[in-house]
Amino acid sequence: MAEILTPDICVIGAGSGGLTVAGTAARFGVPVVLVEKGLMGGDCLNFGCVPSKALIAAAKAAHRQRNASGFGMADVVPEIDFARVHRHIREVIGAIAPNDSAERFTALGVRVVAGEARFRDAGTVVVPSEEGDCEIRARRFVVATGSSPSIPEIPGLDKAGYLTNETIFDLTERPGHLVVIGGGPLGMELAGAYRRLGSDVTVLEAGRVLAREDPELATVVRDALRREGVVIHERARAVDVERKADGSVRVTVKTETGVLAVEGTHILAAAGRTANVEGLDLAKAGIAFDRSGIKVDRRLRSTNRHVYAIGDVAGGPQFTHVANYHAGLVLRALLFRLPAAENLLVVPRVTYTDPELAHVGLTEEEARKAHGAVRVMKSPYAENDRAWTERQTEGFIKLVVGRRGRVLGVSIVGAGAGEMAGFWALALSKKMSVRDIAGHVAPYPTLEEIGKRAALAYFSDATRSGWVRWLVGFLRRFG
Repeated sequence: MAEILTPDICVIGAGSGGLTVAGTAARFGVPVVLVEKGLMGGDCLNFGCVPSKALIAAAKAAHRQRNASGFGMADVVPEIDFARVHRHIREVIGAIAPNDSAERFTALGVRVVAGEARFRDAGTVVVPSEEGDCEIRARRFVVATGSSPSIPEIPGLDKAGYLTNETIFDLTERPGHLVVIGGGPLGMELAGAYRRLGSDVTVLEAGRVLAREDPELATVVRDALRREGVVIHERARAVDVERKADGSVRVTVKTETGVLAVEGTHILAAAGRTANVEGLDLAKAGIAFDRSGIKVDRRLRSTNRHVYAIGDVAGGPQFTHVANYHAGLVLRALLFRLPAAENLLVVPRVTYTDPELAHVGLTEEEARKAHGAVRVMKSPYAENDRAWTERQTEGFIKLVVGRRGRVLGVSIVGAGAGEMAGFWALALSKKMSVRDIAGHVAPYPTLEEIGKRAALAYFSDATRSGWVRWLVGFLRRFG
């Protein structure tokens, strides 16, 4: 006999966005059911942000040992025990996991149901199990099922075997030569990290690496990785994969100049992600969707007015903080009946390479298309005192400014770019101008001063203006 649940809200997916909706609603005393077929915490905790950043942190530690001489210490070739690196990653996940556990959310008042949710009709979700189906009839549903790695259709790839972000962090032995198919954020982040941990690394990108980013900044990242020994082939399309008798893999690559063969020990498929819509029976609930995800309006409501979609499955930017942002918007609608519309121009994105690359708002190209004449101000890390003390002087900030000095977009490439991006996201959300930024008091010495210096550059023309110079001279007469 089926168990019938009648909560106010049913959340499908226990990733970051789903957990935020479920936990917050429960704290306000709202009956909530949370359905998850896999691991609590979703992709971010188990296969994505957390393990990748733990790996990157280990790689940075190794890099510091190799480059200590600039600080008066001997350069050291690190002895890397990759099994212990793997243990470090698992320990980090284990330390965070209790915050996302079923036990914690049950204690908050959330009914957690383990299993695969399927819509039976526009207002009912069924979760089959051996003990008996669970039938959920909720007033509102929030689909937060995330996304999964897209596997490129390359002859021989399935037979040869490959890694994705869902399996690469299970490795306890260091890859001898990692071949990365895809030069997006994930591919470039892991390419740099594994290189610093002692692997040979080759990146194959069919177009331009970090293609979504401003080419001027992406070039800085690409060149930095190449200097550290990462081999990067752009406009290079993998056309065949073969597993050789000795266990190695050979990838045949078509480039603009001909065909080349890349041999390695492991392949990482990092060619994008696909929204997790399969198996939900969305059509039975009148929910429109395609491969990119569930179709939603600016308020994240689907074609079924009782069903919302957030995070990766909503077809937008695939970041954990976007899922959390979506969760906040949906909670305003569900709990307080307040209108709240998505504005992705205030949402930052960061690629955690070294140097980091961060962006919020419009790129220079996007701003020119949307606003016509814009001004661009830059400030290099090499003119910042803190950057010199840390010996991290590579990179710059770029401000794109529109009419009346309003900040339209900010791109940063360099150390700590991700940390600085939050300030600029706030600036754009509040529609600040360069005058507001110039009046901001940044603590000294910090990298934050780089942005203020760029804002001050907006006013540099005034120092050469004949009228302004006359006015200053005139006012001097009054003592």
